[in-house]
Amino acid sequence: QVQLTESGGGLVQPGGSLRLSCVASISIERLNTVGWYRQAPGKQRELVATITRPSITNYADSVKGRFTISRDNAKNSAYLQMNSLKPEDTAVYYCYASHVFRPYWGQGTQVTVSS
Repeated sequence: QVQLTESGGGLVQPGGSLRLSCVASISIERLNTVGWYRQAPGKQRELVATITRPSITNYADSVKGRFTISRDNAKNSAYLQMNSLKPEDTAVYYCYASHVFRPYWGQGTQVTVSS
């Protein structure tokens, strides 16, 4: 079992920044993939960004150039730095990991971009 705990969501104005954190209950180096998905009201959950071993990153087109995913092995943590936020980035953001061919999800953290 892998438990994922997110933090860092909140309310921010358009153009602002937030950093999301995800702490894993096991060594993050053992996770094949770690990353972030989001779900806006009335929409399907969608990929935001992932890192796959060794360090292959993947971003949704809508966030390229604005969001950066990173990983700190010593802290068993993954991060999503979100800059130049837009109202359409408003969603619940979920940390995701895959381990031994199984998916794991965090509980989600709300990000609201509004003036």
